[in-house]
Amino acid sequence: MHRSLLLLFLVMSPVAHAAEPSASVPVVPEAYRPPVPMQDGWQTADARHDGWQVDRLQALEAAIAKGDFPGVTSVVIAHQGKLVYERYFNGGGPDVLNDTRSATKSVTALLLGAAIDRGHIPGAQASVYAYFADRQPWRNPSPRKQQMTLEDLLTMSSAWECDDENQFSAGNEERMYLSEDWTRFALDLPMRGFAPWMTRPEDSPHGRAFSYCTAGSFLLGAVIERATGKPLATFAAEALEHPLGIRQVQWNRSSEGVGMGGGGTRYRSRDLAKLGQLVADGGRWQGRQIISTPWINAALTVHAQAREDADYGYQFWRFRFPGKQGEQAAWAMSGNGGNYVFIVPERQLVAVITRTSFNQRNVHPQSQQMFGDYVLKAMP
Repeated sequence: MHRSLLLLFLVMSPVAHAAEPSASVPVVPEAYRPPVPMQDGWQTADARHDGWQVDRLQALEAAIAKGDFPGVTSVVIAHQGKLVYERYFNGGGPDVLNDTRSATKSVTALLLGAAIDRGHIPGAQASVYAYFADRQPWRNPSPRKQQMTLEDLLTMSSAWECDDENQFSAGNEERMYLSEDWTRFALDLPMRGFAPWMTRPEDSPHGRAFSYCTAGSFLLGAVIERATGKPLATFAAEALEHPLGIRQVQWNRSSEGVGMGGGGTRYRSRDLAKLGQLVADGGRWQGRQIISTPWINAALTVHAQAREDADYGYQFWRFRFPGKQGEQAAWAMSGNGGNYVFIVPERQLVAVITRTSFNQRNVHPQSQQMFGDYVLKAMP
């Protein structure tokens, strides 16, 4: 989700009350200090002892202070399973629940894996529409609807005519937010056609034509609810959040009351780092298997080419950065406003960047620059 209009229509889950960033205060670069240990499950470490170039991290703080990266509220870094850097800006803080927007989509993918692990869903190849037989008849009937799988939604490559980046698209998320029944909106979407200048799935890399569609991510959340018989927020707490020691969270619901798996869930920055660490460690947290490793591996496999400079897994982005020893790939949870959780499993690196620059141009390249030019270059 990447539009502020959504805020007018969300019904808040009673899981927790959100702590909002306070009024902006001047950002002042400080001498490096290790993260403070808390009773939240995180171990901490001194980045200097591990060979980090902390002057590069201080340079990042100076750039934020200068206004090069507006709206940054936190930067949190974990390396080899320990927090090594934690800094808050512009009203951010350890207990602020950050509006992650579309980064929630990656959480929904993790929850789908948890539902599969528990036997509620047979697998990613399960039929989408089979879970909504009671909602028949659907508008725009097509054999392609019957063939649509959960993997099609996970990879943003369904047969729907749904494109959030095209204001004229029938499935554009802004139209969904205005509808009375978001589930019905998604199920009734027309099928996608291909003009001569468009690349068909069979001619696309990985055999999938990518089209960013929040309605599909929302419907994944609806499938999880139907398969588990629980509200999305309840299942998330049981299967993911509580095992990670996450207690402060805010989930939202659609106008008909279905959990919003497409965006807007709010987490503390340290807890976002936990989600990233879970992925980086193959679904484990502190040695305990929370999500099966095969599902994590599938989620972090390229299934579609999103753009020339980015690939897509199961609701996770894959970006490429120049590194000391050649190109460095990083997976990411990504949301409007420049919110990111970057994950480099082979280097056991997780970097959280939260921002409030919603609906502003260039914030995604800025956050990627923060990660590539400062975090990666500061690594030992």
